[in-house]
Amino acid sequence: MNDFNEIAMLLLIVVPLAGSLSMMFMPGGQTKETWYFAIFIAAISLCLSLVVFGNYDYNVGGFQYVASYEWLPGPLDISLSLGLDGISAPMVLLNGLVLFGGVLVSQTVHYRAREFFVLLFALAAGVYGVFVAQDLFFLFFFYELAVLPMYLLIGVWGSSTDFGTFLRTKEYGAMKLLIFLVAGSILVWIGILALYAESSDLGAATFSLEGLGQLAESGKIDEDFQKWVFPLFMVGFGALAGLWPFHTWSPDGHVAAPTAVSMLHAGVLMKLGAYGIIRVGIFLLPEGADAWMPVLISLGTINVLYGAMSAMSQNDLKYIIGYSSVSHMGYVVMGIATLDNIGMAGAVLQMFAHGLMTALMFLLVGSIYHKTHTRDINVLNGLASRMPINTFFFAIAGLASLGLPGLSGFIAEFMVFTGTFRTYMPLGILAVIGAALTAIYILRLLARTFMGEADERWADLTDSSRVELSVGAALVGIMIFVGVWPEPLLRVINVGVQTIPGV
Repeated sequence: MNDFNEIAMLLLIVVPLAGSLSMMFMPGGQTKETWYFAIFIAAISLCLSLVVFGNYDYNVGGFQYVASYEWLPGPLDISLSLGLDGISAPMVLLNGLVLFGGVLVSQTVHYRAREFFVLLFALAAGVYGVFVAQDLFFLFFFYELAVLPMYLLIGVWGSSTDFGTFLRTKEYGAMKLLIFLVAGSILVWIGILALYAESSDLGAATFSLEGLGQLAESGKIDEDFQKWVFPLFMVGFGALAGLWPFHTWSPDGHVAAPTAVSMLHAGVLMKLGAYGIIRVGIFLLPEGADAWMPVLISLGTINVLYGAMSAMSQNDLKYIIGYSSVSHMGYVVMGIATLDNIGMAGAVLQMFAHGLMTALMFLLVGSIYHKTHTRDINVLNGLASRMPINTFFFAIAGLASLGLPGLSGFIAEFMVFTGTFRTYMPLGILAVIGAALTAIYILRLLARTFMGEADERWADLTDSSRVELSVGAALVGIMIFVGVWPEPLLRVINVGVQTIPGV
């Protein structure tokens, strides 16, 4: 059974990569056949995600399905080492769910569909790789593989937005995203090389997370070294997580991206940043993390309030959801920064819950835009009578976003609030205020866009397609299931959180 799970772990990366490479040799112009093949690859990836998550033994805990494939022996000692713990297991499942949903709703991609899916699966393989890599070299390699395709996916297949007074082009959004994320990657790479140099000075030169973790656990890594290296990871990974003030690329990237890319961008890609702070920063530099947590939780609180207030002032549906993502990632950052077992578990659960609801929102907005060619909430009114199922699903996602009990967002935010009140009570109060602001802009959005008298210009408007509604129904079902019965996820997350130093 262990051999089967180890093979499944490797296939998580190999299958989307193989799908990406094989698509390069498919004839161009066969849009429908390309989409069918993409569904096949995404379905296999989802099944593998379900297998590795379902087989994870939470009674044992720790890293499981560990396998290592030697790549560069000698002094560098770099290996493709893979493993899964209680923190990465839910993220692997999330990636499989969002990828499959994103591919299904990409039936509207007709322009160079082959190249679109080549890049999309390369991105997905990179995301899987980050979550299971146990070697810093390959973790960084997969991190870049996940980030760089975004530039072309947005720059080629994205859309520009005309605000009347100025034009926000897709090329602008793509380039802004690339600049911010590459700058963050540089900081991460510097931190990784610094860790390798420090381990070399200690006589145990390695890129292995396990080896470096043992050095950290033994107290051999100098405290001053930890204090100046940890902010490199905090800011470097934090840029991808939408950490204020390095977040400005995110709303512009969301708005310009096509639907499937927005789903992966907000649903999964931003979680790589938060995961990196936990896996690399806190695990390997516990004393440095402890020193910088007050700064991190302060920035996370700003994320919550700034993102919520910015969302309140927007009229574009995608910008509202984009700033909402910035705000909700603030809860993730706050939960991480508490270094509290409840707060940290809440942060991981929030990553999963937010990934589902934001992917659903971008799916539904993409459907509305495809049919109406606008995202202006001042123009889109009374859609409930024309798109009733779309409206119902959007209302569920919005209520999950504002933390309605019985939906996945509630228990995650409740745990983050609890952890924050146990460690930084004043900031916990501000976080609850942020939740109240979320309720304001979500209810305002629902009222102005979906309720009221339908505009005559939408008289012929029909509901979302069957494919889109099927994906929406699946995401809604999972959100309700997690909200009503979070125990299957939390029992896995809790055993992962217990291994975090200082928690």
